[in-house]
Amino acid sequence: MQKNEAEIKNNVKKNYTRIVKEDSGCCCSSSCCGGQQKEESEVKDLAEKMDYTDEEINSIFVEANYGLGCGNPGAIADLKKGETVLDLGCGAGFDVFLAARKVGGEGKVIGIDMTEAMIEKAESNAAENNIENVEFILGEIENLPIENSSVDVIISNCVINLSPNKEKVFSEAKRVLKPGGRLAISDILKEKEFPEEIKSNLDNYSSCVTGSIEKEKLISILEKLEFKNIEIKRKNHSDEIVGDWVSGININNYIYSAYIRAENKLNSKS
Repeated sequence: MQKNEAEIKNNVKKNYTRIVKEDSGCCCSSSCCGGQQKEESEVKDLAEKMDYTDEEINSIFVEANYGLGCGNPGAIADLKKGETVLDLGCGAGFDVFLAARKVGGEGKVIGIDMTEAMIEKAESNAAENNIENVEFILGEIENLPIENSSVDVIISNCVINLSPNKEKVFSEAKRVLKPGGRLAISDILKEKEFPEEIKSNLDNYSSCVTGSIEKEKLISILEKLEFKNIEIKRKNHSDEIVGDWVSGININNYIYSAYIRAENKLNSKS
């Protein structure tokens, strides 16, 4: 049964708020990406499979890593000093802080999240670590509170699959990107249709499973919005990342973790 957008968003907010309030991290809730509680060594091993470096995994920002992702968008973003970066669904700020190091003091990283508790946690993490070139804003990725043509790079980590209106998300991304700006996204895509028992459980939406779409549909959305140089690549360790996200079924038959790259056109003739 198809759930309406408000029901989906409320359930996602509830589950991700609980993660922050319990401060348990590492996706101990069965209703967030990852599903199963893991020991610290397992979390680090999984982070390596998501392409985080040892330096990133062991950085001072580790408290901001709740283990909710499915890859490392920073690994494909090719960030440069002075760039303005936007993180869609920033959570507690882990990828924001890593990006902030790369763009330097002359750059800026903005994190958007619709969960108030996540924004509060991200702001607290920034203050505790004296990180000044970041900003966190409460908002929805379908309606970005960001000016037109103001962002060089958009990153996102396992969040766009949670949106019930993905075309609006990418339309907003195009609006705020500068001409020639780029997308660097890690997300979940759908391999084939889910069984009814998986689709009927609303928690499987906020677990980054049933909200996923097919690669072909994503390409169609990006092409319609005139993004260029679209690249979608299945991650090498996808099976290990998502393999335990839903119990009682081989979820690797239905979803996979992918890197998504694309560029906003330079002008009307590009």
